[in-house]
Amino acid sequence: MSTIEERLQEPYELTQEQIEYYQENGFIKLKQVLDEETLQYFNDEISKVVFEKNPLLKKPMEERTTFEKAFIQIGNLFKTNAIIQKLVLSKRLGKIAADLMKVEGVRLYHDQALYKEPTGKTSNITPWHADQYYWPLDTDNTVTAWIPLQKTTENMGPLAFSTGSQKYDFGRNLEISDESEERIQQALADAKLELVDSGFDAGEISFHGGWTFHRAGANTSDKVRAVMTIIYMEDGTKVSNFTNSAHPVDRDAFLPGLEPGDTAITEMNPLIYKR
Repeated sequence: MSTIEERLQEPYELTQEQIEYYQENGFIKLKQVLDEETLQYFNDEISKVVFEKNPLLKKPMEERTTFEKAFIQIGNLFKTNAIIQKLVLSKRLGKIAADLMKVEGVRLYHDQALYKEPTGKTSNITPWHADQYYWPLDTDNTVTAWIPLQKTTENMGPLAFSTGSQKYDFGRNLEISDESEERIQQALADAKLELVDSGFDAGEISFHGGWTFHRAGANTSDKVRAVMTIIYMEDGTKVSNFTNSAHPVDRDAFLPGLEPGDTAITEMNPLIYKR
């Protein structure tokens, strides 16, 4: 039987129909990308790191901002943990990202664990948003792999997508907030876009574009919703001009030392897959 490391290099072959679905709708959910042993292996390690390193766990929910209530996050894990690095730099996942975007190669923009605590309340939703609001990248060829580290039922706050919303530019200037939840939800309803909001089987992973609007409900279960994310960008992407306050913050964290117009390549942005 192959090792976990070997399985992370094996290609996951997409059909042309799956690629076209992603291109048309801005997201796709793929089953059986990771097997049970691999999933548990990374769940154990990532969870250990998150609960050791994130101070937000000690902050009462009522004292947190809307963003802080949404999830616990910790990024750049691939730089500090050799086990997690195997997942982040996996060619299996990188090839899926490249195939979906129809590009020759992908680099890491950044990785991030997103854990949603079980509050038993509706206060820890993740409001509607588009990720690329935060990213100073001069391309639309970005995609996030959203990797639940366990079966994620509907009451645990799985990611939900607005089908085809990457084609619309309303709400692209809104950070994650109560305002983004209200305004984007109304705009999506006015546009009559379909909502895909369902759970994830163990080993099922979603991929969504940087401008695809998405949200997550509250975790009203009795379990932590453990998720790892990997954000890919097309190889050769340039740094964009900074047009909001989040851009220089993200630049410092994930593109250190670069300026607008530079190619987005640093030690934080290894090449993951190239045809």
